[in-house]
Amino acid sequence: MAKKKKKENAKEAEAGTAVAEPAPPGNGGTSVLDAAAQDVPTPPATYVTVHGDKYVIPSHLLPQSPPQFTDRGKLERKYYEQELVRLQEELVKLQYWVAEKGLRVIILFEGRSGAGKGGVIKSIQERTNPRIVRVVALPVPSDREHTQWWFQRYVAHLPAGGEVVLFDRSWYNRALVEPVMGFCTEEEYREFLCSCPQFERMLVRSGIILLKYWFSVSDEEQERRFQARVYTPFKRWKLSPMDLEDRRRWVEYSRAKDTMFEYTDIKQCPWFVVNADDKRRARLNCITHILSMIPYEDITPSPVELPPREQGKGYIRPPIHEQTFVPEIW
Repeated sequence: MAKKKKKENAKEAEAGTAVAEPAPPGNGGTSVLDAAAQDVPTPPATYVTVHGDKYVIPSHLLPQSPPQFTDRGKLERKYYEQELVRLQEELVKLQYWVAEKGLRVIILFEGRSGAGKGGVIKSIQERTNPRIVRVVALPVPSDREHTQWWFQRYVAHLPAGGEVVLFDRSWYNRALVEPVMGFCTEEEYREFLCSCPQFERMLVRSGIILLKYWFSVSDEEQERRFQARVYTPFKRWKLSPMDLEDRRRWVEYSRAKDTMFEYTDIKQCPWFVVNADDKRRARLNCITHILSMIPYEDITPSPVELPPREQGKGYIRPPIHEQTFVPEIW
């Protein structure tokens, strides 16, 4: 029986399907921030096997019921929304912990156009405090910024104690968009590939928690999403001239991404690849992984007791007709 189970697990792992196994007692797994884990009790955990690699995920982050899928193989909306709310509650707990302990966290989101980076960032931010969890999405460099050290404009947005910064694209523009589109010289490109690992090691040595996610989308799924942007008026703003070039230069982007991984997939802060063909699954998987990589405790404040409202004490409200109201159409 055990042999049969082992065989089934190996088969599913080959197909890329997650297989859950109980982790040994007391083994909470490894993280990019061992220092931050020192004061956190090890929660019950489970091994999850994907493509033969084992990850340790705290049991409370795993699905609370078996996943439900549509006829097209996508995650069902109702099931997705239930699981997302549950994980967003955990993000709020993490937020309290980050603020209390003064942690500094950077999370990079990279991927092709239409891969779903913005969707997961929005899901993370939806219920968190924007003063603690903030997004950085920098525009095209100005003429002045073009003369600066490449990392300089990003350094200005690094987190202070008690902050989480979500980079919607990052310094990795120099490894992807810029060389593919010819926006930088070969010398600048090669210099970035050499200096980026040193820059990131320096961030990690300084105590910053750095997580890097690559959202991987197939050419067929990217094409489907681009077509949806073309024919859906309120999505059309998402389709920029750069996106069209991304689509046209698929192979060049693939080569640039492979080179980027070769140079910057380092032990101190490796790349984590998110299968993004199903947006809902990608969001849940990415958020679960983030929560599993940063050890935290639930220090949510207890409910506060609202003080009694003071009495009028002679206050007279101005006449309502003197104020300008929004029309009540609904």
